[in-house]
Order: sequence, then C-alpha cells, then structure tokens
Amino acid sequence: MTVQGFSPDSDLTLDEAMEELVSAEDFLDFFAVPFAQGVVHINRLHIMQRYHDYLTKAGSLDAHDDAARAAIYRQLLARAYQDFVDSDAQTEKVFKVFRMHEPQTTFVSIDQLLS
Repeated sequence: MTVQGFSPDSDLTLDEAMEELVSAEDFLDFFAVPFAQGVVHINRLHIMQRYHDYLTKAGSLDAHDDAARAAIYRQLLARAYQDFVDSDAQTEKVFKVFRMHEPQTTFVSIDQLLS
C-alpha cells in the first residue's frame, strides 16, 4: 500500500487520513518516521503496542488541531520505534508474556499459615 503523509491542507482530517493505515510500515510512512525494515519486521507488534501505550499516557489530544496532533503522533511513534532500535522485545517487556517470569510477591497472612 502506498501511503501519503498527512498535510493540514488536505481535504481529509487527520483521523480520516489515518483510517486507511493498516500496518506498522503504513504508520511509519504516514508520519515520515525513517525506519529499517528489519527492525520493523521483527518488532512490529511491539512497536505498535508501545506507540499505543505512549498515546494512552499522553491523554486526550482532542483540544489540539490536526497539525499539532500529527506532530505529537509522529514524535510518539518515532520514540516507540527507537525503543526497539536501541533494545529488544524481551528487554522492553511490552507484552505480559515477557513479564510472566519475573519474581512475584504474594502476601500470606499468619491466619492462613495457622489454618
């Protein structure tokens, strides 16, 4: 799929333009984030989940116009991508499966021990 980046001069709103994006590569191309295909191929789900996490932490961006939102989205996507250039999925632990083997703490009351 050929993706064109967002332009505030477009007839489409940012949300409308983003409706056609279906892959990590589409998002990276749309927001003009340079990327290495090898990094995306191995980490696409992790990158997109991290991007989602960053968007969630950013909170509502509805008060911003499309150009400002596009700049914020680009910055957060670039940051999510860079996380996996500098590290790997197992180290970043984006998904629960990577956190399952970490030590767990459990509280056991004295009453439970005496029963």
